Amino acid sequence: MSATKQMADRFREILLNGTWVAETNYKHQLAELDWQIAVTKVGSLNTIAALTFHINYYVAGVLNVFEGGSLDIRDKFSFDAPPIESKQDWEQLLHKLWSDAEKFATCIEQLPADKLETMFVDEKYGTYRRNIEGMIEHCYYHLGQIVLIKKLATGDKISPQ
Repeated sequence: MSATKQMADRFREILLNGTWVAETNYKHQLAELDWQIAVTKVGSLNTIAALTFHINYYVAGVLNVFEGGSLDIRDKFSFDAPPIESKQDWEQLLHKLWSDAEKFATCIEQLPADKLETMFVDEKYGTYRRNIEGMIEHCYYHLGQIVLIKKLATGDKISPQ
């Protein structure tokens, strides 16, 4: 299996369909989540909706580069989520995340293997490989937060398995 196929599979696993590392994924955690839980503020933590927007902000921004565009995302805007005020708003955000995630994975699969070691946009960002692996790691980081916030917001017991 090619390196790009392996990376695309890892990306899909965390967002869409896998359980190998975390025994869950974004789709499993979010697809049936009530929008009111998604916007519930727990202490000073970000909401699940804000974290969902944040992840998709980066996925969509890097996807734009994969599709031939420029890198227009900025960290300072990564939590500037529009308000989620209804089930429809929440479902639209989720649909965008699932759609962008699948496009992102497909773009990774289609990269020639030698492209992985080339510079991504600017030397300061490192290689394509570094950015793809960083995206996967970033997704796992926030998935852990989402799982814990979901438990806190719904009153589920937090315990080791």
